Order: sequence, then C-alpha cells, then structure tokens
Amino acid sequence: MKTKKPCLSMTFLSGENIHITNSTGYSDYVVSRSKLYDLLADQIPPEKLLFGKRVQTVKQTSEKVLVQTEDGLSYEGDILVGADGAYSAVRRRLHETLSNEGRLSKGDKEDLPFSYTCLFGQTKVLDPEKVSILKKPLCQFLTTLGDNKPYTWATLTTRQNTISWLVVHHLQGVETKSIHNHNHSSNDNAEWGPYAAKAMCDQTRGFPISIGDGLTTLGDIIDLTPPDLISKVALEEKVFETWYSGRVVLMGDACHKISPAGAQGAMNAMHDAAVLANTLYALPSVYSVLDLSTAFQEYKTERLPPIMESFKNSQLMGKTIERGLGGTVTRFLMQHKPDWLWRLILKGMVKSRPLAGWLEEVPVRGSVVPNVSASEVKARAIFKQRAAEAAPVSL
Repeated sequence: MKTKKPCLSMTFLSGENIHITNSTGYSDYVVSRSKLYDLLADQIPPEKLLFGKRVQTVKQTSEKVLVQTEDGLSYEGDILVGADGAYSAVRRRLHETLSNEGRLSKGDKEDLPFSYTCLFGQTKVLDPEKVSILKKPLCQFLTTLGDNKPYTWATLTTRQNTISWLVVHHLQGVETKSIHNHNHSSNDNAEWGPYAAKAMCDQTRGFPISIGDGLTTLGDIIDLTPPDLISKVALEEKVFETWYSGRVVLMGDACHKISPAGAQGAMNAMHDAAVLANTLYALPSVYSVLDLSTAFQEYKTERLPPIMESFKNSQLMGKTIERGLGGTVTRFLMQHKPDWLWRLILKGMVKSRPLAGWLEEVPVRGSVVPNVSASEVKARAIFKQRAAEAAPVSL
C-alpha cells in the first residue's frame, strides 16, 4: 500500500520494544486519514455514496425505516446503521424517540463528557531535502509534555512527506460541550469553529518541537499547514447503554467514544462492522423486527467486553500525558512495570480480532490466538453451507 509508512515497534516506556507484529502477524503502519477514506471509498460503487447529507428525522414502521434529510429528500431501507460519529444524528433521533417513550436510561440522556480539547492539523507536502526527518524510513512520533503548561503536543511524519501534528489541552475538570460553551462564550460555535482553531494556534505557536532544519516551534509547523486542514475538537469518552432499537443500530463512535490516547477507536469501529455484518449475514431470508433485535443484541453482547477493555486501556494511556501528580505516578509505574506484564497488556489489546465469516477464511497469524468470535463462527457455518449447496453436482 503506497500510502502507508511503517511505525516503530510499540514501546511501553519500559525500554524494550514489544512487537505487535509478533502478536498479530501484521505490522503497524501510519496512514493519513484522508488516504484511508479514499481507499475505503474506492471499494464502494460511486452511486452508493451520497455526500453533504444531514439526517433530520428517522421514522420506523414494522417493515421499513425512513430517513429524511435536511434537503427534503427521503430514503427508505430495511435497516439503518448509524456510523456517524460521536455526535451521531442517528443516535440523537433514536434516543429522542426512546426518551419520549420513557425507555431511555438516565446515563444515555447525559451529554458526552471530556477532559481534553485537541487542536490538530497536517502540513502541505514538504521537501525531504529541506526537512530531513522525512527521509527516515520509520514514522517519527515525537511527543512533548508541557513544563508548567496544561498542554501536551506531538508531531508525526507520514509517507506523503507531510507532518501531522496535534496539541492537547488538559482541562481542569470534566466538561461537556454545553458547559464548555457556556463557560467560554455565548456563541455555541465559537469554541469549535475556524475562529477557535486559529485562536488556539495563536496560543500555542511558541511551543518548542524537535524536528530540526529550522522547524523549532509549533508555529513553524502551523505556518506550513493549510487552514482548512486545522481543526479543534473535544476528546470525549463515553460508552452508551442503548446501541439499537427496532430497525436502527449504532456502531463506532456513535455508541462508544473512546479516548484516542490508546489509538483503538478506529480499530474498534472496524471490528463493530465485522461483527454486525456477520450477524446480519446470518439472518433468515425473511426476517422480522424480533429477528433483528436478536441479531443486534448478539452484536452488542460480543462487542461490549472488548469495547470496555479498550475504554479502560485508553484512559490509562491518556494518564501518561497528564500533568500533575496523577500523570507523574502513572508514568513512573509504566516505566517500572516488568516486561511480562506489558506483554500481558498487549495480549489483552489484540486478542479480539473478529473476521468476516461470509468471506473465504484466512489463516490465523501471530503468537496471540484471537478470541472465538461467536458471530464469525455462525456466519462461517452458513457461508460453508451455502457454498456447498451452490457447488456443481457430479453425475
């Protein structure tokens, strides 16, 4: 894959590299998010992709689900999968309906909490002859913890000869967007739009970086970054209780928003997709809403335990970049834990690796045998049965 760049072996601050490749049989690579989107989009017929749509209403019947978008158009289907992010419009519509019916839990009514905000961007393509760090074959991920500043910042090189960068602002406590907006401005968009991104750029321009070749501060990198590639976001953390109802089901950040500190959010969304696809593949040719509820519950039952483990691991990794006593203690413990314990942690991170049971089976790789995926086993049995039934009969 020409868009990827190999990543250094995972090092848990203990001095010894712990190879994910050995555990899973696959290497770690750094890929630009936009390039990943392009790779995924290339697998889908263009007529199946509709851009610039905003979900306005979601209505269900016993036989169909109807989605109306803000442009006045309507779309009908058997199932609606809400994979539209942390502030999912599909989830909001689903939860509104359940709340009106008195069926939504108290926890699901609460806003997404966060303790950090993040500014991030990606530079234009740079000349490796002028920025020599780009010549290195492995991705260079350089992180700095602020001294007497409530910030952590990092830079990351890519295969496209760009530098991705981010600045994390450690807040004094847990907030939600409604509280944050109230505390900082009367304008709900002021803290999250282009103005807010520029303001945070101005606040952090002087932070030092270790790239070299005249790039000594974040400001030098910011100046090389197109404004439309700079954003400010909140780093929310929450696992919702309600993942589905009727013909609507959620996946990815729409039902579990995990801190990016553990770098497991996108992975878990992909695993959601595999398990959900397996359960849908195993549905009977004619199915009812009850059949869908059973399938969706099987999907949630399989995915919730690894999601909660990732959630806790990501919170732990997030503490390593915290300032203050908590962060200091966490970093000390991580630096002095024995390697066998790190290997045990890594095993827990990679043991959930569900595959699509409705495709040709691929051999298991790596030293860590993955957990048995109930949905994969079920889909695999049906796949083999259908393949046998479709095979030509010798006379």
